Amino acid sequence: MGTLGGLFGIGGGLVAIPLLGVFVGLDQQIAQGTALVMVVPNVVLALRKYHQRNRIELRHALPLAVMGFIFAWLGSIWAVGIDAQAMRIGFVAFLVALSVYNVARMFIASAPPSAELKQPWPWLGVLGAASGTMGGLFGVGGAVVATPVLTSVFGTTQVVAQGLSLALALPSTGVTLVTYGVHHQVDWHVGIPLAIGGLLSITWGVKAAHALPERTLRGLFCGFLVVCAVMLAFKV
Repeated sequence: MGTLGGLFGIGGGLVAIPLLGVFVGLDQQIAQGTALVMVVPNVVLALRKYHQRNRIELRHALPLAVMGFIFAWLGSIWAVGIDAQAMRIGFVAFLVALSVYNVARMFIASAPPSAELKQPWPWLGVLGAASGTMGGLFGVGGAVVATPVLTSVFGTTQVVAQGLSLALALPSTGVTLVTYGVHHQVDWHVGIPLAIGGLLSITWGVKAAHALPERTLRGLFCGFLVVCAVMLAFKV
């Protein structure tokens, strides 16, 4: 999970949540809260590694992080009160929609990616709000939403998008974990070993992300979303 989190810049929560729900048998909210125990330290380390390889601009990261933090908190408060089965169905629909969007992008002609943003920085605040809400609701940190939008709408490379998404995910995953923990939706005995394993392996994923061709990395990201959606669909 740590390797995949480093590879796709998402902290590993997307694969942890289906596995915890399907194979460990945790309710959706507890699976999401437990996955966050691993995601938070993974995001911290992955963000550091990405910043070392591709400097993350503070003026771009700050609006994403601030708005992501606020709306992740609101989304997580909403999440802990939803029926577990309804939450799982919603999460599957969320992954399917992301998968369709990402696959469609691969067949639509677009301008070459760049390290510079094609949209003015205030729009990053809007993206942070939307990503933070989804991240707080589904316990995935918002990076999975922000990454494809940054590459398509803002025109960044996949690696730059993943680095910025990690900057968004750091505060939002932290506040989401606190909210889930306060509402007793975290299994710490499962989460802590996951966190240790994630920290030991995330560097491999970051190295792979910077070594892979742009189109290959995007294709793998799409396939990853589809697999996660199928895994959770069996549980529904």
